[in-house]
Amino acid sequence: MTGRPPPTERDPWWVRPGLGCVDGHLRIAGRDAVELARRCGTPLFVFDLEGCREALRAVRSALLGAGLRPRVRVALKAQREPAFLRAVRSLGEPGTSDAIGIDACSPGEVGHALAHGFLPGEISLTGTNLSERDWSDVLAHSVHVNVDLLSQMERVGRLSPGRSIGLRLNPRAGAVNPGTEGSKTIYSGDRPTKFGVYEEDLAAACALARRHDLTIDTAHFHVANGILDEDLPAYDRAIAATVPMIERLVELGCPIAEINAGGGLGDDTHPWERPLDLDAWAAILRARLGHLDTPIGCEPGEYVSMASGVLLAEVVTVERRLGRLFAGLDVGWNVLNHSFVYGESKEVVHCARADGEPADKVTFAGNINEGADLFAEDVPFPPVAEGDIVAILAAGAYSMTDYHAHCLRPAAAAVFFDDRLPGD
Repeated sequence: MTGRPPPTERDPWWVRPGLGCVDGHLRIAGRDAVELARRCGTPLFVFDLEGCREALRAVRSALLGAGLRPRVRVALKAQREPAFLRAVRSLGEPGTSDAIGIDACSPGEVGHALAHGFLPGEISLTGTNLSERDWSDVLAHSVHVNVDLLSQMERVGRLSPGRSIGLRLNPRAGAVNPGTEGSKTIYSGDRPTKFGVYEEDLAAACALARRHDLTIDTAHFHVANGILDEDLPAYDRAIAATVPMIERLVELGCPIAEINAGGGLGDDTHPWERPLDLDAWAAILRARLGHLDTPIGCEPGEYVSMASGVLLAEVVTVERRLGRLFAGLDVGWNVLNHSFVYGESKEVVHCARADGEPADKVTFAGNINEGADLFAEDVPFPPVAEGDIVAILAAGAYSMTDYHAHCLRPAAAAVFFDDRLPGD
């Protein structure tokens, strides 16, 4: 199994390379979390960039180990900070097959990637409902685009005839970790969704391509959302449903030069979750797609950055309310919206009692004037007092990119560590 080593029996369940516990204190990339918070202030994001690199190496290694030719791109919407992008850029010589590229979903993200040293050929855009102005901005660059609606194909063909494009496919099947956004995916169920071209429309898509001299050279699909090990059977079924669509494109004369399997790889962030077996994931891609003999694209987002970022906050109030203990923090959903928007609770760790025994059940609330501004509810926790520093784990994705100035609360500061100190 490709992935991180499991913690020892003496360690808290969340221990992993770059995140540990020494003498009761939480350590991030070998640094004492309490000292970081006191020195830099809170709220504070702390990133272990080596963790991001490890995840990308693991994804690439799993695909290579399965006998596939990987093209790995990072989903920019999950994390776009310059320090993170420098870490991504360091993994391969720009312009080579070893380089990690960018998965973008808007003109702004294309511009951001170009501004931070990524070559146009390393950028793949898969957007939805792009306007005339959006497409004009994107098509001014020689980035690859995946189109997900027939009307969008018409627009691209009119603006940039003769271009090579990808087609985003909707197989009416998908896999999702039920702990994230429910049991349905954007591709499953009987109701139509806004994403992707259906099997019934493939012939029409190819006719549109011929009319505008477009070449469909990529079959793209995104059928996963935060999947872990137990979600792989559903993922396998979703990939199986996609294969006939790709084969149909080939029959219709499309020179498919890449199959892009999108993202959706999850990272275990709760004690009851089992980590994703990357080797098993890659074996599914090999078994289902290997006969098509093309490079396999992959666009991980949260798998790369989620667990490598921790949000530190100070406890500013502690009060028992109708029998329930509340701890108020100096940060709110505007900084970390996973619970407020996605319904995802977060694991909270006492930075000075990281291995401490629970003393009570605590609900952690934010400082935004909204009742749903909660990070975790009724979680067993060591003794907590005003002034303590706590860590909200798995905060590295869809956080800094989604900041809102709600209640005019400021964004969190951030520190990025490119190395790990000894002893972690």
